Amino acid sequence: MGWWRSTAANRHKFRELGGAEKKLLVQAFLILPLIALGLFWPGFRRLHAWLARWPRLPIPQPPASSAGQWTNVCLTARMVQVAARHSLFRLQCLSKSLALWWLLRRQGIGADLRIGVAPKPGCLEAHAWVEFRGVALNDQEDVHERFAPFHAAITPKLMPPRRGF
Repeated sequence: MGWWRSTAANRHKFRELGGAEKKLLVQAFLILPLIALGLFWPGFRRLHAWLARWPRLPIPQPPASSAGQWTNVCLTARMVQVAARHSLFRLQCLSKSLALWWLLRRQGIGADLRIGVAPKPGCLEAHAWVEFRGVALNDQEDVHERFAPFHAAITPKLMPPRRGF
C-alpha cells in the first residue's frame, strides 16, 4: 500500500508544477529511455550526431537577461534529474547528460557535453556531465577533480543522412 501513497504524492507534486516545468518534465521523461536505447543501437556517435541535427534549431540568440537564462538552465537540469529518478530504466550518466544537453539545445542554450576519465586500480572509469559557462549542471562542483575531462567538449561529427535501409 506504500507504493500507492508514493504515486499519489508524486501526482500531487506534478499538478503543483508550472506549465514550463511540466513540459520539461514530460519531455525529459520521454527522451531519457529513447536515449538509453539509442546508446545501444545505433550507438553513441550516431545518436549524438542525430540529436545535434534534430530538430534543426536557429542560431542561439543572446538571452534577454543572464539571470533568466540561468533559471531556464537550472530548471531543465532539475527536471531531467527528477525524470531520471522516476524512470523505469536504470539510467547511466551518459544517457542523463545527453538528454540534458539536447533539451538545452532545443531551448537555444549552448551547453557542453563533457566526458572525463579517472584511473582506478585495474581499470579506467569514465563519466559524462553537462557544463554551462564552465559550471557542471548535473554533477557536483568537484567533478573536474574526480575525473580528468577530455581537452575539448564533445561535439558531434555530423554525418550525411543515410539513404535506404
